[in-house]
Amino acid sequence: MTNDKRSEQELVRFQKLSELRAQGFSYPNDSKPNITARDFVNFEVVPPEQSKRYTLAGRLMQIRVMGKAAFAHIEDHTQRLQLYVSKDGIGEEAYAIFKKFDLGDIVETTGYLFVTKTGEKSLHCENLRLLSKSLIPLPEKWHGLTDVEARYRYRYVDLMTNPEVREIFKKKAQIIGEIRSFLNENDFLEVETPVLSEVSGGATARPFKTHFNALSSDMTLRIALELPLKKLIVGGLNRVYEIGPVFRNEGLSKKHNPEFTMLEFYQAYADFNDLMDLTEKLFVRIANKVNGSLKIKYGSDEIDLTTPWPRISMKDSIYEIGEVSKEYNLDNLDDVRKVADQYKIKLEEPNDWGKSIETLWGDLVEPKIKNPVFITEHPFSISPLARKSDRDPKVTDRFELIIAGMEMANAFSELNDPIDQRERFVAQAERKAAGDLEAHPIEEDFLRALEYAMPPTGGQGIGIDRLTMLLTNSPTIREVLLFPQLKSIADESTSDQTKE
Repeated sequence: MTNDKRSEQELVRFQKLSELRAQGFSYPNDSKPNITARDFVNFEVVPPEQSKRYTLAGRLMQIRVMGKAAFAHIEDHTQRLQLYVSKDGIGEEAYAIFKKFDLGDIVETTGYLFVTKTGEKSLHCENLRLLSKSLIPLPEKWHGLTDVEARYRYRYVDLMTNPEVREIFKKKAQIIGEIRSFLNENDFLEVETPVLSEVSGGATARPFKTHFNALSSDMTLRIALELPLKKLIVGGLNRVYEIGPVFRNEGLSKKHNPEFTMLEFYQAYADFNDLMDLTEKLFVRIANKVNGSLKIKYGSDEIDLTTPWPRISMKDSIYEIGEVSKEYNLDNLDDVRKVADQYKIKLEEPNDWGKSIETLWGDLVEPKIKNPVFITEHPFSISPLARKSDRDPKVTDRFELIIAGMEMANAFSELNDPIDQRERFVAQAERKAAGDLEAHPIEEDFLRALEYAMPPTGGQGIGIDRLTMLLTNSPTIREVLLFPQLKSIADESTSDQTKE
């Protein structure tokens, strides 16, 4: 940024930096703090002559100068601690330099713990030095900003000024750690599969496209982890999982970001019923470890994760949760259309029974579900990779876990019949040729793998970001992404990023 675009406050700070450089300041790199602010909570205060000396480093968040002494608050990665800084304590020259410090500066201090007259534990500074100068002032009332885009765009400022935001991402890391521990304990092997591929499959979504110069090949970013993981099942790795980013070229919403983190795991000789049991155990463990309870607050609702969770077919849920009259036969496409007319629901593909049932369910059922429910038996036409139900070939052995009106997990008994799978891919290719940009492509190498024989397998995907939303009471997915996708600064004023 050129000087003519600097604010007056920024120019003053740059001038202070010049003066400090003239006095020998050079961004030191030898700081070795031996304590954190949180460590002091349980420390016993003793007289100065008996006290250990502690070295603490962090960001200055408050300064109150009172002549020859000052109180300040320093914040490290744990919490804040009050400092007492005096001319007598650190020396006249160091105190004069301290008076050039600003909020946001990174400092190091050494001293002893004492208690002020108001009863606050504080560090009596005997040495204080600047480590890094903050040349841009911190926002004075960050909590009062109405432009939430600024919080996401300048996440580093959001993190430094809002400790509760830091806690969200600490919890997210803890969630991922617990998932790994759980799956490892259940004999799953963590693997890595390619982000770039010639065919982006495993879900119905529009991919991002790129070009691999060295291979002179058009590539796509993966939209799911599924197909390569199932190839590993074919290869004899009977329990595998991967946690990593996937990319879907779709719109932004409170629940959607084009780049998000997915867990997928696959277990040979298991079906979707086994995975429902496993999922209950996984979610219960994570909730207890991260939040210490199975009852969690989400928005204005209290969510109870106590097991067992209800299991209900998609069709039956439209009757029982959507409160559609049983005078309509939802196995009949004409009656499905009548229900859509009654509730003024637009069917994008009114000649496709499966797509139409899904649309009714999305409007009438999903928003009403608060506590966990497994929605089972998804229509065949919306499940191109799931095994058909032996009981009813119109539906598949599949479930989605819905909590707080959001899909938290998607799983099914995997289709391992290569002939059936090819037929479904061909049908999807026809949809793509007709203009459906999200239809599943034909993936020949995956079909070849199936022809070597894949054992009966259950597979599941869980969106890490939505799970984090749930367990941190975050209303939008952008709250749990460190750097959510945003418009460029030049375009951000043209339209609202987020839709419902």
